[in-house]
Amino acid sequence: MHEMSYVVRFVNQALTVANERHASRVTGLVLDIGEMTGIEDDYLRRYYTTAAKGTLLENSTLEIHHVPITAKCDTCGLTYHPSKEHDYLCPDCHSGICHITGGRGAVLRQVKLLTDD
Repeated sequence: MHEMSYVVRFVNQALTVANERHASRVTGLVLDIGEMTGIEDDYLRRYYTTAAKGTLLENSTLEIHHVPITAKCDTCGLTYHPSKEHDYLCPDCHSGICHITGGRGAVLRQVKLLTDD
């Protein structure tokens, strides 16, 4: 359940942002979750509720955006979504020489805040 470590990191990042901006409350987090991470939404949501309890994030929402895996072919330059259907090869030139360009990470994209201002 590696989701818990991600949740703890996101909560800590959000609390840092909230404190720096003198927020009275965090109303939500927006996450970009890469397809390659294997992170399950259900676990993220369950652990988030627990980790946020008793903090400025309690009762806030968790918005999850899925980032698909993308690869760029080193042979022809095509950016594509690698698929088992094509044996993960470039669908244009069928080369297996590529590098992953997206869908690897898990990023806190936005912290939605309420301030006393």
